[in-house]
Amino acid sequence: MKLPALAAVFASAALAGCAVTDSGPPGGPVDAGVLEWRDLRRLPQPAPVPPLSYGTEPHQTGELRLPPGVPGPFPVLVLVRGLCWEAAVDRDYLRPLADALATLGVATWTVDYRSPENGGGWPGTFLDVARATDHLRVLAQTYPLDLGRVVVAGHASGGQLALWLATRRRLKQGDALFIRDPLAVRGVIGLAAITDLDAQRDAGDAGCGDAVDALLAGAPDDALKRVSPASLLPLGVPQWFVHGALDTRVPEAEIMAYVERARRRGDAVTVGITSAAGHYEPAAPGSATWMTLQQAVIDSLLE
Repeated sequence: MKLPALAAVFASAALAGCAVTDSGPPGGPVDAGVLEWRDLRRLPQPAPVPPLSYGTEPHQTGELRLPPGVPGPFPVLVLVRGLCWEAAVDRDYLRPLADALATLGVATWTVDYRSPENGGGWPGTFLDVARATDHLRVLAQTYPLDLGRVVVAGHASGGQLALWLATRRRLKQGDALFIRDPLAVRGVIGLAAITDLDAQRDAGDAGCGDAVDALLAGAPDDALKRVSPASLLPLGVPQWFVHGALDTRVPEAEIMAYVERARRRGDAVTVGITSAAGHYEPAAPGSATWMTLQQAVIDSLLE
């Protein structure tokens, strides 16, 4: 299944080994300019679904949405929220995106996690997203999920967590982040994704800045390199990046440096840079990046 125009764009970019630039679909509901955080929060909310717990703490929950009106089993897209891993933000802002993506024929599992302020950080935040992903095995006992087709997508700092999740199979027993028998993921989709924790820390208030140190407070000296995607290459799974050229929190230069390094290390990476988009469009259905994201989901889970 293809979105015809975008498929041709991606194909030509893959041959050239360069980024895709897409101005986005005209007339979308939120494509009239670069989005701000407040715009994302104002998107119409879909019908609620009951939260499902993967742990005992309040933030150890997720929302499962199934494609409407069709039988399963369904491939699964795990969605991980961002905004610098902070407790002031939860998964709610991803609901419109999760609901819209489910109409493509994939189940969406939108997860929250503990932040450094409420019991997360090192190692709690990482263990939470790992357990949330593995919890799909439990959910598959009740819901028609195809666990052979699982992709993780994350927005901003959630992108860092999503990319890290793809490397869990390397962890050894005794590592603080180790959980036995991690559920395999077949790819990662980064939505304005943080790929380099060093760069984000150095960016200060323009990026996540001090939040990187809060995330890793009390961790071993080598912890940053153990969880920063740029230091973990090759990941060994295909990756798709949906990014805005006007993103000031995760600049295009950061993502392209990662992409080039990943390709040199042998990873298959597709990147779509949308000229008229910033940091929040990749998390907004109907935005300038929407076609790019739809094609990434189709390519990663539906072909």
